[in-house]
Amino acid sequence: MAGPTNDNVQDKLLNHTYDGIQEYDNPMPRWWLLTFAATIVFSVIYLFNIGPVGSGKGRIADYEADMAAYAKAHPAPTGGDMSSDQLLALVKDEEAMEEGKEAYTAYCASCHAPDGGGLIGPNLADAYWLHGGTIADIYKTVTIGVLEKGMPPWGKTLKPEQLSAVVAYVSTLQGTTPANPKAPQGTPVTP
Repeated sequence: MAGPTNDNVQDKLLNHTYDGIQEYDNPMPRWWLLTFAATIVFSVIYLFNIGPVGSGKGRIADYEADMAAYAKAHPAPTGGDMSSDQLLALVKDEEAMEEGKEAYTAYCASCHAPDGGGLIGPNLADAYWLHGGTIADIYKTVTIGVLEKGMPPWGKTLKPEQLSAVVAYVSTLQGTTPANPKAPQGTPVTP
């Protein structure tokens, strides 16, 4: 079937054929090209966040403000605040010590050994401590962790009563004799 013979239509036909098929030269509609150009301009403005686009101070400032508001409304759990006297009182509570031992076995023994002698983590049974050996220092270390040394912040994972129980249990390991103790690390602390 032959195409139309109108001269106006012939001007739009391309001067080549493929398998007997002729192709028309139909440019994109102008509205489509303008929309495409507008998206390119918008992407450059969005990428560089040039000034206040729309309302507000820009997307980065809005994001930072939203993150600060969320952090203020939802503070990170710290495990509660326990005084040294409260923690020392837990040492005398058999139920708390049993809960502390269970939590220690579940979360701490893989790095500090079941008897506190130290594996990857330091020895908890000797008098040498890297981050302070008082019960308040141990509580702080367990709660906020020491990420550069590989210890996670357990205050975000453990329930407050688990956290205080495990700290009380760890304080009872000091002065014990582990089967295979790791060499002392840190500075000596007298209880």
